[in-house]
Amino acid sequence: MSTAAPTPPEGTTGTDPLGAEPVQHSTEPGRHSTEPVLELRKVNVVHTSRTGKLFRPDKVHAVKDADFTVARNETVGIVGESGCGKSTLARVMVGLQPVTSGEVLFGGQKMGSGFSARRKLGRAVSIVFQDPATALNPRLTVHEALIDPLNVHGIGSPKQREQRVRDLLHLVGLPQSALRVLPRQISGGQRQRVAIARALALEPDVIVADEPTSALDVSVRAQVLNLLTDLKNELGLGLVFISHDINTVRYVSDRIAVMYFGEIIETGPAQQVFENPQQEYTRTLLGATPSLLT
Repeated sequence: MSTAAPTPPEGTTGTDPLGAEPVQHSTEPGRHSTEPVLELRKVNVVHTSRTGKLFRPDKVHAVKDADFTVARNETVGIVGESGCGKSTLARVMVGLQPVTSGEVLFGGQKMGSGFSARRKLGRAVSIVFQDPATALNPRLTVHEALIDPLNVHGIGSPKQREQRVRDLLHLVGLPQSALRVLPRQISGGQRQRVAIARALALEPDVIVADEPTSALDVSVRAQVLNLLTDLKNELGLGLVFISHDINTVRYVSDRIAVMYFGEIIETGPAQQVFENPQQEYTRTLLGATPSLLT
């Protein structure tokens, strides 16, 4: 697992108006705990399919009996092929997908299904989506995108919110000039840095990164991976990293969970799963999937 400082963002080429600003790293160690900050217990998500008969519609089990934990200062990778339930599980973690059965716990307390519970979970667990081009509102400047969640949740005074926005840009290695631009005026790697900054706006305990590099050029994927890892260490976050590429998951993860048809079929320390996989499906992934870093 790489703990190197992230490479600064791409330089000012073409129509890209932003320069590079290195990230300054804290000398304080990240908060560390072996206790899970987010936990799923026997979680099931069942969808009703329209292909079934009128009075007996088909049931699609998107997630089956999933047990999952992530602690502070830990990266847990979830890997599996497209359609295996990874993104559904991610939506459960951030409160966007209700569960059919099972429990979602945060800090040891069971989360309900009401609006207040989802709002609380939404502040504590943030998500970074796959494509920053669609995740960011194209009509909002970077400043507007970052200050909006602070305004919605009423965080601090107006002056404190402005300072928080400047601090967020600094955290992800972007210059203050980025505040004035629209998403289309910057590169894909820089847009993803803005999306990561927005995910950090409410000071969450857990970041869920759902295929955060697959829409990026190969040349900047490692930079974003290193940035996520560095932020996890510096801020003491729990990081859930989701991908269909087991080699990239291994690059950033402390532990790995392998999903197949909605089930978590294998879990363990990253090195153990990579070097001594117990399931045939895991061995198939290792043998068939090229690394996203190359």
